[in-house]
Amino acid sequence: MDEKIKYELEFPITSSPQLLYQYISTPSGLSEWFADNVNSRGEFFTFIWNDTEEKARLSSKKSGEKVKFRWIDEENNDSDYYFELRILVDEITKDVSLMVVDFAEDDDMAESKQLWENQVSDLKHVLGSV
Repeated sequence: MDEKIKYELEFPITSSPQLLYQYISTPSGLSEWFADNVNSRGEFFTFIWNDTEEKARLSSKKSGEKVKFRWIDEENNDSDYYFELRILVDEITKDVSLMVVDFAEDDDMAESKQLWENQVSDLKHVLGSV
């Protein structure tokens, strides 16, 4: 397997940080825009897309600010890869942005970024932030 490369994307979002946090940190919020269905048992989350299931562990969170999910491999161990969703608020303008940190193989980078753009577009629709 090729080494994955870390990348960051920032999306301006018209929403309160508190409301946005609900959509990035809860199974019900995430299932409205990120995956077809999201289940959680404690710190373990299962993300379901069509017939694909991926498991991740909520490895860190800071209420109202960020969540970080570390992918779980086939042996139920933490993998080296994770994705993080961070809420940024400009101190002066109070503009809100969602920072996405993720990993992709070099060949899949454009597709991976496009996927996030589509998913965040769905999130903006759910929030009424279009």
